Amino acid sequence: MNGRLRRLLQTLFVVLLVAYTTLLAYQSLSRGVLNSEPLLREKLIGKDYHYEASYVEEVSSHDNKITSEIPSVTATLRPPTTTLDDVFISVKTTKHYHKSRLPIILTTWFQLAKEQTWFFTDTDDAEFQKKTHGHMINTNCSSSHNRKALCCKMSVEFDTFIDTNKKWFCHFDDDNYVNVPRLVHFLGDYSPREDWYLGKPSIQAPLEIIGKDKQKVKFWFATGGAGFCLSRALALKMMPVASGGKFISTGEKIRLPDDVTMGYIIEHLLRKPLTVVDQFHSHLEPMKFIRRELLSDQISFSYSRNKDEWNVVKIEGFDVKYDPNRFLSLHCFLFPYFKFCPR
Repeated sequence: MNGRLRRLLQTLFVVLLVAYTTLLAYQSLSRGVLNSEPLLREKLIGKDYHYEASYVEEVSSHDNKITSEIPSVTATLRPPTTTLDDVFISVKTTKHYHKSRLPIILTTWFQLAKEQTWFFTDTDDAEFQKKTHGHMINTNCSSSHNRKALCCKMSVEFDTFIDTNKKWFCHFDDDNYVNVPRLVHFLGDYSPREDWYLGKPSIQAPLEIIGKDKQKVKFWFATGGAGFCLSRALALKMMPVASGGKFISTGEKIRLPDDVTMGYIIEHLLRKPLTVVDQFHSHLEPMKFIRRELLSDQISFSYSRNKDEWNVVKIEGFDVKYDPNRFLSLHCFLFPYFKFCPR
């Protein structure tokens, strides 16, 4: 009896010992698994973080070394970075308007692009040559406003741009105000390596002319009085029919002025379309309808006068006696930090 009881107790002890050992092993394993989860998550997160950081560092380093087109997530090419130094700004003027139109430009927006802006005129003018820091070019074209004189100046503007290493050619008239930072920012959305003709027409339908074969030719053109821009890629394609004075002969052939000739060459001869940009404005538009809250988004403005009535931007500021075309007031609205702006 005693022997049987002893064996029973021994068996029970062994069972309890095995059960206790199993329980300890299970608890140890559970703690190990639970404790390993944060470590595993940390390793994975750490790995992802270092990968992303390495990628960003590699891309940033690449961008700092060269300007390149980087594919975005939509697989479209991002245009190369555009800076003010990439833009060649030409202003067509004449000796008749040096004293009446240039001073306001030199006081306002020219100050934002002194090195990038060139004035194309028809005479030597020591006074304004000095005021523009040597950026006045005598085209030796006629001072009249006829077709040939206009095409002559545009021809010189175009050839001067071609001789530079600039990426963009932007033409304006001497009655334009150019919002320089907005222009540069706008061009940043386009690649100068592609064919771009950017501007705004002043007519409601394509211009229609009769070609050399008595066939009708239709094309759009950007109004020169509002300003327009050409990419370098497009300008290079234009050279066979526009450089070295050929622009003048092309204009004479179709007997149309400079901005129309530009559209004829690009839209008709090269088959490159005009991209309409509503932020360019000419004196042919009623300036007063440009809303105040949208002024900073515009690229160019203009003005005109018909007897005693002015077509100008509607903006508060200087007395009309001192600022009839409102360029001073507009400039101070856009760039209030200039010293002459009221505080």
